[in-house]
Amino acid sequence: MEQVRISARVKGTIEADGLRFKDLDGTGVLKPYEDWRLSPEERARDLVERMTDEEKAGMFVINSQMMGISVKPGKATSHGGLLSEIHEEIPMRGRPTMQYPTTYKLATWHVRHFIVRENAKASELAAWVNAMQEVCEGTRLGIPCIVASNSKNESADIRCSAEEESNRFTTFPGTLGLAAANDMALIDEFASVVRREFMAANLRKGYMYMADCATDPRWFRTFGTFGEDPQQISEIITHIIRGIQGEALNARNVALTTKHFPGGGARENGFDPHYAEGKYNCYATPHSMETYHLPAFRAAVAAGTSAVMPYYAIPSNAKSAFPQNGADKFDEEIAFAYNRQFINGMLRGELGFDGVVNSDTGVLSAMAWGAEEFSKAGRAARVLRAGTDLVSGEDDPAPFLEAIRKGFVDRETVDRAVCRLLTELFRLGLFEDPYTDETAADALVNTEESRAAAYRAHQKSVVALKNKGALLPLTSEKLAGKKVYVEMMMRTDYTEEELQAMALSGSGADPKETIAAFAGAVRKDHPDWTFTDDYRDADVAILLLKPTSGSYFEATKSYLELNVCRETGIDVDHIRAVREAVPHVVMHVNLNLPYLLTNVEPMADALTVGFDTFTKAALDVISGAAPAQGRLPITLPGSDAAIAVDENGICASPNDVPGYDKHKYMKNGLTYAYRDALGNEYRYGFGLTF
Repeated sequence: MEQVRISARVKGTIEADGLRFKDLDGTGVLKPYEDWRLSPEERARDLVERMTDEEKAGMFVINSQMMGISVKPGKATSHGGLLSEIHEEIPMRGRPTMQYPTTYKLATWHVRHFIVRENAKASELAAWVNAMQEVCEGTRLGIPCIVASNSKNESADIRCSAEEESNRFTTFPGTLGLAAANDMALIDEFASVVRREFMAANLRKGYMYMADCATDPRWFRTFGTFGEDPQQISEIITHIIRGIQGEALNARNVALTTKHFPGGGARENGFDPHYAEGKYNCYATPHSMETYHLPAFRAAVAAGTSAVMPYYAIPSNAKSAFPQNGADKFDEEIAFAYNRQFINGMLRGELGFDGVVNSDTGVLSAMAWGAEEFSKAGRAARVLRAGTDLVSGEDDPAPFLEAIRKGFVDRETVDRAVCRLLTELFRLGLFEDPYTDETAADALVNTEESRAAAYRAHQKSVVALKNKGALLPLTSEKLAGKKVYVEMMMRTDYTEEELQAMALSGSGADPKETIAAFAGAVRKDHPDWTFTDDYRDADVAILLLKPTSGSYFEATKSYLELNVCRETGIDVDHIRAVREAVPHVVMHVNLNLPYLLTNVEPMADALTVGFDTFTKAALDVISGAAPAQGRLPITLPGSDAAIAVDENGICASPNDVPGYDKHKYMKNGLTYAYRDALGNEYRYGFGLTF
């Protein structure tokens, strides 16, 4: 038998049968859970029997933990400044949030799951995780910890190129852009880069990716999906899971958490369950759940996803039409993390999932929809009984310890959940080698090769929608003797609170700086063009529009605005003035939502769209330096009437059906998809080539 790699910094090692093992409990006697020759499941079952109630309770919580590099000067740190040891409230999402000392959580509360939010270098992340693993190794049973992160490899804002990108990791287009490229070889390349960079930073768990089918056009989180087609989403999710986790999870891979089961797209007119107005999942169309929302989760389970994250929402009987996935009603109107019908019944039973179920952040406190009447310990017991193993947004495991001690949840259920959590850690090889070489980390991340791969994805993500008179591509020959005017337009009047929310959702760029840098970057990239700063003197105008609508954590006062207009940051009157003065107008619109283009498309001779795509890549397609080959991953609605909501809260187009199928359910002669003056229908899968 081949010796596996052992790394011990605090505890010793044991020799047995000519092989080395880590002496995790410090006794010098080889225990079954220390024996890497046994299966992860066998080792987990043995370890559970050795754990105290306190140690088991600590396994059930996960929350954001501040890195030492983020601690203000003079505040408490340890391990040479790597670990934060502060115990105080700090502002997060506009609310004061208590931070606890890292070593206290590890050694006293026995917490073993953490989330990192900082945009730190790979070497800084690796050093931080290594320091926490040292603390873990020194505890009674030597159980390692694991750090999860949301995705780090997609653009969350519109920048000119990778040179301007503040992200430390290789930056591909947004997930909608990856879907627009519609290239599984590219997805495989993307997954390979993600796996390598997460491994380099010692981030062994990813809170990614979204298998949600985007069916409600006003859902703010559409930007994080792979679009609206269940078949395409399923194919992408399968390739990503196998590319990042491997065929079987092991010490060379990263565990993924597929979200948000059973699909977050079935919103009620766009409102999100981060807040009370959107707490219901509404299936207004019979069979929509199994037809559109579940297929990608079936694919994720079949591909071996290590974990699944349920959404915050409650399945609503009153707001749904049946049957749904064979059921004539929902047994419990309680959030999915608490819902036995969906977790133990559908996910674990019907879909056959046997991995970790990890709740979304805050289900035990701020967003305990349907469980408000229970105590915190009662809620802890309910999620465990439903089949959820790990609860996000909690630091203190006390509610779980109380639930165990008071018998709110039986021991068999507790041990089964702990076993699942430990099995994931064993599969990842963390009990043998939880460390990584922090000195080598930065050289493996954001390399020249990975940036080139990402840039090809940006180019492929650009979708050409309109090209009147074959204006595009704007070759040097076409522009000979002509003057070009370029302008970027986006909202700039953000409040401090809105800027904080943007930063938390991954979009931290200063809009004014982005706009100011754009014109200069275009001039640098196109030295053969003749530019003018006055559109009235131009022959061709290139306008890049980035409309913005909604907020990640707060409900809008009314339904989310989808028109490209002043409210979404675009001065349509100014565009009209440009149109009247310039013979030829080219527009590129960044779509993080399926915006209504009625106000701007008629003024464009040529129109392209991107999905958090580098503007340099968009200009490559516009200028002919790269071919137009992207396809729409979402259908763009054609009118306000198509998404209008009546006095009873019923939308003219069903919220639970993707755009390409909404026409089957429209009434009063309404159509859904946008159609331009040239007859192009901006429906899923459409895209011009030139």
